Amino acid sequence: MNSVAKGTFTVSLKPQALSDIASGSDIGRMSIDKVFSGDLVGTSRGEMLSAMSAVKGSAGYVAIERVSGTIDGRIGTFALQHSGIMNRGSPTLTVVVIPDSGTGGLSGLSGTLAIDISDGKHFYTLSYSLPAQH
Repeated sequence: MNSVAKGTFTVSLKPQALSDIASGSDIGRMSIDKVFSGDLVGTSRGEMLSAMSAVKGSAGYVAIERVSGTIDGRIGTFALQHSGIMNRGSPTLTVVVIPDSGTGGLSGLSGTLAIDISDGKHFYTLSYSLPAQH
């Protein structure tokens, strides 16, 4: 089945200490804490690494987050992988469900998540596929 889940989320990012290896570099590390509403109801926790460029408007980030929640009445967890680039103000973001990361009722989940920020509010569109329940 190919489905779409839409809604909003709130996010809290908190600076975290870097490892000894990355300390002193231009890399940043943040914890991620989200609450999802809409077709996906749940929470997530994760970590993000970012780097700024000397050119204004250019940066990059990667993140992994574990989502716990309910989609279409099915309860479980899954992991998301983010890869974002800002090229002189032009953003590109890819967020994918990590293959085989689904548990419980979300076992076998696959898909991609699009994020839109409008008027300071965060919106998501999860395009996904789930195997039929037995």
